[in-house]
Amino acid sequence: MPDDCEDPLSSVVALLRPSVSISKMVEGGGAWQVERRDAASPFYCAIVEGCCRLQVMGRAAVTLKAGDFVLIPDLHGFTMTSAVPPPPQVPRLPLETGPGRFRLGPVAADIDMRALVGHCQFAAPARDLLVSLLPEMIHVSGHDRLMALVPVIHEETRADRPGRRLVLERLLEVLLIEALRSGPGVDMPPGLLRGMSDPQLAAALQRIHADAAGEISVARLAKEAGLSRSGFFDRFRREIGRAPMDYLTDWRMAIAKTLLRQGGVTNAEIARRIGYGSASAFGLAFARREGLSPGAFSRDSAR
Repeated sequence: MPDDCEDPLSSVVALLRPSVSISKMVEGGGAWQVERRDAASPFYCAIVEGCCRLQVMGRAAVTLKAGDFVLIPDLHGFTMTSAVPPPPQVPRLPLETGPGRFRLGPVAADIDMRALVGHCQFAAPARDLLVSLLPEMIHVSGHDRLMALVPVIHEETRADRPGRRLVLERLLEVLLIEALRSGPGVDMPPGLLRGMSDPQLAAALQRIHADAAGEISVARLAKEAGLSRSGFFDRFRREIGRAPMDYLTDWRMAIAKTLLRQGGVTNAEIARRIGYGSASAFGLAFARREGLSPGAFSRDSAR
């Protein structure tokens, strides 16, 4: 279980349980544009050759060049175009030219852009909470390890080999961790990565993720961080975006939801694993946070 893992980033990614839904090679030539709306899925893209423009809903357009990698943990819509966007009347539907291979732009035009594009899914019952800890978008350039991972994932999705599902899950976990830790944490919006870039807050986050069942308090976390209680509280909330004990409760509930969905674990055992003194105390905390009892959550998850 992720609660045994000391690294906060690894434990969050493990609980997310990523799996590939789509992986494709996209080739573009001439003037082209493709749009996707209401996708609500994690998206990644590695530019293999050439360049293009990517505009994610609610964000300014960015130019992507060969060697660039983009990860968007919660994509709801985007527009991707050739370096010079086409006029409005240009057809926008990609042409499938082979298994997992798509062509954008006039067929007669020379191909000047190639990209490996993937959409995946997060199976975690606490998906929204976990995604909220991550940055909205990661854009890195010249990261050889990321650029090497994407074609391996693409090739594995095209093959029908024993162990395919597990291999893809592990490859995606590595891809997500590699992408998330490659960004400059100090420049991130409030969240897990920004908190991890602060050595004193990183120690507190590590304590929370490694010892969800432990007796954790703001005073204890502040002492281990070498800060005053008020100084630690303000710094944690500023850098991570929520108060320390709210973060702890959210993490405990994420673990509880995972265990409830898996089934076969009593409320008393869940309470023991995440730091509540009894099954009733856990049940009250869960209902207060989630709006329904652990039993009702389990029944809803089984449908």
